[in-house]
Amino acid sequence: MANEKFDTQNVFGQGDKNDAYAQYFIGQSYLKNLVSADDNVNVNVGNVTFEPGCRNDWHIHHNGYQILLVTGGEGWYQEDGKPAQLLHPGDVVTIHDGVKHWHGATKDSWFSHVAITTGTSEWLEPISDAAYDALSKD
Repeated sequence: MANEKFDTQNVFGQGDKNDAYAQYFIGQSYLKNLVSADDNVNVNVGNVTFEPGCRNDWHIHHNGYQILLVTGGEGWYQEDGKPAQLLHPGDVVTIHDGVKHWHGATKDSWFSHVAITTGTSEWLEPISDAAYDALSKD
């Protein structure tokens, strides 16, 4: 999906370059915090936008969970040992405590999701280019 069409779907906006977490991503991501610990709640809510081909590293959420609400474009979600799932606007992914996973854009589309996250994140190895390039929408 081209950026111009994607921008009309990305209702919360792209946000700023996600420099604080850049070391855990391949490609450029953007983050717009919607709710944070500063709001005196124990959950972080942010709109994460991925440029085409951008994805985060494998990671695990400890003592919490993550819920992804897909808001724009096309992306991937994969749990360790399972096939990758193609995601579209309106899809919801629930990631339980201790589940190793990654998520990101397809090669040819921008992608955004609202991430609702509690607990702490353990960042692991990146998704290899070979594994990512082998993903197919078919």
